[in-house]
Amino acid sequence: MGFLHNLREFASACCKPKEKRVPKKTVNIRVKMDCEGCVKKVKHAVEKLEGVESFDVNQKLQRVSVTGYVDAKEVLEEVRSTGKTADNWPFVPYNLVTYPYVKGAYDIKAPSGFVRNVPHANADPKSPEMKLMRLFDDENPDHCSIM
Repeated sequence: MGFLHNLREFASACCKPKEKRVPKKTVNIRVKMDCEGCVKKVKHAVEKLEGVESFDVNQKLQRVSVTGYVDAKEVLEEVRSTGKTADNWPFVPYNLVTYPYVKGAYDIKAPSGFVRNVPHANADPKSPEMKLMRLFDDENPDHCSIM
């Protein structure tokens, strides 16, 4: 499967015009899904998209993740065509944000372990505060040995 799959991808990439090629990426979309019927509608809509390699519909998180050679706008339009309320996934994992409780980042409606992706929640790595935080970090090889 590996060689034939790669050969098929190569052949399809060569045949497409250059302006039509879309890089492989993962698109996350927030979709309001109440029941199994909603999940089936969304799955059916995502399956028929061209370039989809894999997808995951998570009713608990209200998220659809699509991986493949797809455009985010096309996926969003296709999911909206089912009649469901959908928008781009606005959250990032809590542990990837430096200041998760800054104004606008913390959201009560966010799934557990996620906060909103806002620019002022991430610190500049060159700032003095971040340099002081890295000074005593265990991953820093030059950290203080007293700690």
